[in-house]
Amino acid sequence: MVDGLLIYLMLGAIAGATAGLLGLGGGVIIVPALYMLFSAQGMPSELVMHMAIGTSLATIIFTSLSSISAHHQQGGVEWPLVRQLLPGILLGVVVGSLIADQLDSRTLRLFFGFFELFVAAQILFSLIPKSQRTVHSRWTYSAAGSVTGVISALLGIGGGSFIVPFLSWCGVNMRHAIATSAACAFPIALLGTVSFIWLGQASHQQVMPWAVGYIYLPALGGILLTSLLVARLSANYAHSAPQLLLKRIFSGVLVLVGLKMILG
Repeated sequence: MVDGLLIYLMLGAIAGATAGLLGLGGGVIIVPALYMLFSAQGMPSELVMHMAIGTSLATIIFTSLSSISAHHQQGGVEWPLVRQLLPGILLGVVVGSLIADQLDSRTLRLFFGFFELFVAAQILFSLIPKSQRTVHSRWTYSAAGSVTGVISALLGIGGGSFIVPFLSWCGVNMRHAIATSAACAFPIALLGTVSFIWLGQASHQQVMPWAVGYIYLPALGGILLTSLLVARLSANYAHSAPQLLLKRIFSGVLVLVGLKMILG
């Protein structure tokens, strides 16, 4: 138990550094790391990915609050856009959670592996669509929110990999797009966590000791203890850090992790 907690503390520090230096949500690191840790600890194979995804969503509840506060103080969050995206996001998270509960761990693992490769390419090649400078209808935002919610619940992420490019395409300033995406991560994580708790308890009366539904509490506590602190410290260093080098290194790590998840 003690050794496991130390590993979760280390994982939290890595996820926090990633968030602070590159502005990425911790899900891209936390989910595959938890998958490997839970597998090594002997967790039932049919539960491993569900527990990793659910626990990741639970950590994002707390990390997103810290991010929202910082962005709001700087006036970066476009709250009207959040309100337009929110209905679709909430619907998508519920649908995505229900789909995830029905999929086996292998399918979820493959899906996440390909997502890691997508994020690696997005970071390395700066794959942000050109701004259209047009005003889009409420239905466009609802559709984008729905797609983001479904994929976020399936992957255990905050949705920034999809919301930021979408808002940029809609003509939103990049700084505001990132801040608005951070604000959207909270409802994604909150509803996703509630869904994974309920679905885990409904599917398995007692999933695991120290677990609530598909949320593994020792991992959640250990990750949060270090991720919040390290994210704040590394964010202060981000402005002077060699961003291009960091992106290349991190993209390479994501490619390796993605291939590991795909190949098993």
